[in-house]
Amino acid sequence: QVQPVESGGGLVQAGGSLRLSCAASGRTFSSYAMGWFRQAPGKEREFVAGISGSGRNTAYGDSVKGRFTISRDNAENTVYLQMNSLKPEDTAVYYCAPGRVPYVLGSGRNDYGSWGQGTQVTVSS
Repeated sequence: QVQPVESGGGLVQAGGSLRLSCAASGRTFSSYAMGWFRQAPGKEREFVAGISGSGRNTAYGDSVKGRFTISRDNAENTVYLQMNSLKPEDTAVYYCAPGRVPYVLGSGRNDYGSWGQGTQVTVSS
C-alpha cells in the first residue's frame, strides 16, 4: 500500500511560486494514479490535480488550470505539484493520495485514499 508524505509548503506572496513534493512508500507506486487535493478552513476538500501511474495522463481542477503542473518520478516514488501565479485563494492545506484502484485516474475525493498529513500553503496578498 502506498503511504504519502507531503512537503514543500510555506508562505509566499501573491504571484509567486511553490513546488510541493509527495514521497510515497510502497512497491507498487507506478501502478497507481496520484492526486493532489486541498482544503481551506470551512471548505470541502477540493481536487487540484491528478496524474496517471505512467505519468502520461493528467487532470486539473478548473481553478488551477494553466497555473499548476503535476508530475511524477516513479524511480524516486515521488509526485510533484509546481504552483505558479499563486493567489490568496490558493491558501489551504495540500494533501496527496494514491488512487484507490490501480491504473485509474479519477478526479473525485472517493477515487483516492491513504491520505498524508498535508502541507500548509499560505499566499499573502
